[in-house]
Amino acid sequence: MKKSIFGILLMVEGAFVFLAFLVSLYYHFMHDEDDWQSLGITALACFAVGGLSKLMVGKKGSKRLSRADSFLIVALSWVVFSLVGMLPYILYLDLDVASAFFEAMSGFTTTGATVLSGLDDMPHGILFWRCLTQWMGGLGIVVFSFALIPVYDLKNSNVFAAEVTGIGLDRLRPKIGSTARRLLIIYLFLTALCALAYWIFSMGLFDAVCHALTTIATGGFSTHDKSIAFFGSGTIEYVASIFMVLASVNFSLYYYMVIRRPKVLWKNEELRAFLGIWAGSIVVFVLLFYFAPTPMSAYGTLPTTAEESIRTSLFHVSTVMSSTGFAGEYCDYVAWGDSFWMPTVVIMAIGACAGSTAGGIKVIRILVCAKSVVKEFVLQIHPRTVRSIRISGQVVGDDRVRRALAFIFIYLLMVVAGMVVFTFFGLDVDTSIGSCVSMLSNIGPGTGMCGPTSNFMHVHETSKWLMSFYMLVGRLEIYPVLFLFMPSFWKERT
Repeated sequence: MKKSIFGILLMVEGAFVFLAFLVSLYYHFMHDEDDWQSLGITALACFAVGGLSKLMVGKKGSKRLSRADSFLIVALSWVVFSLVGMLPYILYLDLDVASAFFEAMSGFTTTGATVLSGLDDMPHGILFWRCLTQWMGGLGIVVFSFALIPVYDLKNSNVFAAEVTGIGLDRLRPKIGSTARRLLIIYLFLTALCALAYWIFSMGLFDAVCHALTTIATGGFSTHDKSIAFFGSGTIEYVASIFMVLASVNFSLYYYMVIRRPKVLWKNEELRAFLGIWAGSIVVFVLLFYFAPTPMSAYGTLPTTAEESIRTSLFHVSTVMSSTGFAGEYCDYVAWGDSFWMPTVVIMAIGACAGSTAGGIKVIRILVCAKSVVKEFVLQIHPRTVRSIRISGQVVGDDRVRRALAFIFIYLLMVVAGMVVFTFFGLDVDTSIGSCVSMLSNIGPGTGMCGPTSNFMHVHETSKWLMSFYMLVGRLEIYPVLFLFMPSFWKERT
């Protein structure tokens, strides 16, 4: 059965590669671009391998999966998709394997870190494929498959649960297929709305579609080296900020709005906390632009008017908290000085809401841990007090509290471990810290030598492989990947 599922996943990827192939074919006839061959070969490889995997599995056999199998399928799906997705980068751009895999993994995990430059001169098919990888990864490869190809009765499996990670308390429907299809419809609607808004405000059609794909996926890949700054439009920055925030909200809340239960939206404590942190961070950065000491090297990189300061703060906080990683007109927080990049790293780590396309620790975990700390203080003063942790009026069980605390501990532990490895391979401390947080939170740009105005091409090959691993761990929120390294996991499978 597992071979059959991977076969289905590969055919889904093949369909998206074929879409990019059609775009490349159009621009081949219109502008004589020559990337259609590499995309065509990749599409054929997906269909051939996926079809063979499907045919190799007979109709007999169990359609149920153990919890261990579910985690294995989800984790390997991202690896397999990235291995196939890197082929156009190798065939057309002649990238080495480490760089090509890094670029593909960055796309599918919606991280947005890149090793590429010269995007303005790159053929449209390759650019469109980069953006498609993020759009697919935003909602989740496995979710797409369950939404589009409900071949198996997987109601009792844990595949969907392993893919849609987090500890959000809102649910849509108990049936996996119904849930996935509703998520996909919401995702498509937001993408179309975002593309329309970009197009209305003077983006070309191709750029509007590509940037909508990566905005709603909170991925950050662009069709230009300067990213959003290329368009030189404050209005587009405002539009991008709005849709990045919309994509940072738990998608189940949009479902409740559709069925006319809008009260659920405001009663959601995580959403209120997210908007509070988002608004407070904007105020902090506006104040920093006015009062923080800045180095001489920051000259020319800072906003000069009140409107520019507000717009830059709005865009910067939105792109970082949503883990999108777009670059606006003023984006070089590394050049702005320590007063700016330190709070940037903090909101990078926090991230947005569970159940969204954004990365990071997630606001709900921060809420749970903060309330857990308050509870401990109260119990120290009043030992006999009976006090429970509540989120949105619902009691959070001790098991969820433990998972949230363990998640943050492992997150910080991985930052420290990654920093040690990266410094060993030539990165300075600032760059190492920023890169670890950026990869685990699926942000894209980091700090130091890998800041928002540079890329990761110069990073050592070993560091690229580790960063790719960190992207995967961050996208699947640690547990599904780390389970694979536990002996008890393999004992359960056998």
